[in-house]
Amino acid sequence: MSEQEVAGTTSQGNGEPRRRRLWVALFIRLFREKPLGVVGLVLVVVLFFCGIFADFLAPEGYTTMHLDKRLSPPSREYPLGNDELGRDVLSRIILGAWLSMIVGITATAIHTAISTGIGMLSAYLGGKFDLIVQRFVDAWICFPALVILITAMALVGPGLLQIILVLGVSTGISAIRFKRSLVFGIKENVYIHASEAIGARTGRILWSHILPNIMPMIIVLFTIGMGGVILAEASLSFLGLGLPDPYPSWGRMISGPGRTYMLQAPWMGMWPGLALTLAVFGINMLGDAMRDLLDPRLRGGVGGYSLDRAEKARLKVQQKLEATKAEFERDIERASQ
Repeated sequence: MSEQEVAGTTSQGNGEPRRRRLWVALFIRLFREKPLGVVGLVLVVVLFFCGIFADFLAPEGYTTMHLDKRLSPPSREYPLGNDELGRDVLSRIILGAWLSMIVGITATAIHTAISTGIGMLSAYLGGKFDLIVQRFVDAWICFPALVILITAMALVGPGLLQIILVLGVSTGISAIRFKRSLVFGIKENVYIHASEAIGARTGRILWSHILPNIMPMIIVLFTIGMGGVILAEASLSFLGLGLPDPYPSWGRMISGPGRTYMLQAPWMGMWPGLALTLAVFGINMLGDAMRDLLDPRLRGGVGGYSLDRAEKARLKVQQKLEATKAEFERDIERASQ
């Protein structure tokens, strides 16, 4: 058997079906080994379900007022009560889930794109580019994150698009150094130098060789980062610099009327606070569980599991090649005799 045939037989199992089996095994291990991760998954699914189908799930619009029911306590008609304008608190919390989902996904996507792109280039290119980028990041992270967010929102003004861009860019710059450290762990591997030797371009090496190897950790950081972004949006809305009225932001619901009528109508601040707590808790628990299952540096991580299978396949190929070589040498020895 030739070396090409052996390589071909070992590469047949590396396609899409094997990836699907890997993700199926990942979710099976999640349900078996990470009960808190399952709880987080359920909470995240509920958050996304409420966000996607908010218009169908909300009993009323978030601006619908019933002045005759101002500050009404929870009842059969309004399970979570009414606010100072008679608006249904349940409807506003459900529609607030839609806002949290939009801000969390889009701002975290911008954060991931900025930190991953610049971090990979900084680590791979090195030299003056890396020096300039890292000194800029050093200066950026010297300032408290909340001060940067407050200053940026004061400059651009409140709004949904503004808060998405501010949160995405500011958190993305802060995470460049960590993504850079991920690339340093693999840039000196043999296959990277082999790609450089055959003339592969920088973009192809980054896209085809480096990015797939750090993708598990990027997925983990994406899930964990969503919780931080949602909490940051709520903090800015609490300070009056986030989403303006009449957007049903959970942070604004806690800050404005929730704080004003804290003693008279405590449900106005209690339910948005509980929704925010459950959302961030679920995202963080799911992110921690995914980190434990995907990070190859941790015991039981999928990266380590895949590496073990790859090592077995490599040893099998090596044994076949050595057997073929030994047989070839015996044939030469017999021919010489």
